[in-house]
Amino acid sequence: MKRMIATLIATTALSTPLAAQDLEVDTLTFGFIKLTDMAPLAIAYERGYFEDEGLFVSLQAQANWRVLLDGVIDGTLDGAHMLAGQPIAATIGYGTEAHIVTPFSMDLNGNGITVSNDVWDLMRPHIPSMDDGRPVHPISASALAPVVEQFRNEGTRFDMGMVFPVSTHNYELRYWLAAGGLHPGYYSPQDISGQIAADVFLSVTPPPQMPSTLEAGTIFGYCVGEPWNQAAVQRGIGVAVITDYEIWPNNPEKVFGLTAEFVEQNPNTTKALVRALIRAAMWLDAEENANRMEAVEILSYPDYVGADVDTLAASMTGTFEYEPGDVREVPDFNVFFRYNATYPYYSDAVWYLTQMRRWGQIAEPQTDAWYKDVAQSVYRPDIYLDSARSLVEDGLANEADFPWDSDGFRPATSDLIDGIPYDGRTPNAYIDSFPIGLTGEQLVVDGEVQG
Repeated sequence: MKRMIATLIATTALSTPLAAQDLEVDTLTFGFIKLTDMAPLAIAYERGYFEDEGLFVSLQAQANWRVLLDGVIDGTLDGAHMLAGQPIAATIGYGTEAHIVTPFSMDLNGNGITVSNDVWDLMRPHIPSMDDGRPVHPISASALAPVVEQFRNEGTRFDMGMVFPVSTHNYELRYWLAAGGLHPGYYSPQDISGQIAADVFLSVTPPPQMPSTLEAGTIFGYCVGEPWNQAAVQRGIGVAVITDYEIWPNNPEKVFGLTAEFVEQNPNTTKALVRALIRAAMWLDAEENANRMEAVEILSYPDYVGADVDTLAASMTGTFEYEPGDVREVPDFNVFFRYNATYPYYSDAVWYLTQMRRWGQIAEPQTDAWYKDVAQSVYRPDIYLDSARSLVEDGLANEADFPWDSDGFRPATSDLIDGIPYDGRTPNAYIDSFPIGLTGEQLVVDGEVQG
């Protein structure tokens, strides 16, 4: 895909300090999944930011998250747009074992939970209404509980889709369900289905296939990133009941992952690509999202997300359509740079680890120090800040836009939908505060919780 001539002219006029250095490797292949939040990669390519850094990049869509991870591990891909849980899980040996790191967090928010029209019709009587008749948001999963019970009484298992066992979507869907009193099931070393003791049964469905799988009745709802919630709404086959912004405002989402070996062997190249991605994120959020429609046009290309412009714009430009005609302002539904979105916080990694422990993917209890050590081995804010500093020195970024003095932990928050406080410095206290999920010394043995 060729960039517009005007973009080429604009970008070649920029200084290219890193391109003049000795890059260890300058021809790279990066993978991605067809989701809106791959945008920093597309923008870094289309606006010439990779080229400014002396990098010749090929972007390749991948069939699913497992194929993508395997590609990074075996070197077919030099790096990739990843689920935040993938580098963490690989590093601790859950699933495929490999040391994957991230020097760049790609975005905040961007996901939603959608149910079929039939399920929505059954939920709606349990949801309060505003004066204009529209439902009050956020919608609790407690409104889904009587529907699940009805299905159970009729002998029907309530199935929902998520994109991967260590995806944000899996953990967000589980968080929402548990906050509403529904058990999403445990994992154990002997049973990795994640469906032990479940009220709602979760299974993997690739993101682009979510709407068609819902329409076929194979699943009754799902959690996925955009544009696949809006696609269901616009096709008239489902209703988006909640966004992840309502589950946890400005929650961490995707990351850019590379092997630790690649980063160690190619420090200049790593710095160059992080610089390019930071510039792309800045452009995406510049001037109160003024560039978003241009970004939507780019993402609509078949080589990127390939969804139609209206579907992409429905969430990418600061609104979100929950059901046909119910369009609401959600200016932070997609955040790529503001709120330090691109800084790889240790506390973000710790949160994913707490959810892995809560649902049994981490089978045994761990110390608070263990959680911090894992986070520090995967998330690399040192590389990020070094890249950001060089951009500031080159006049391409503002000093005030980066958290230079951060210790890697966000402030404690009680903004999650269940109101339970989260502090990444005390993960075990957080885990022990949940009414549903493993706590303390508990283990899942032979399909039952012990301890």
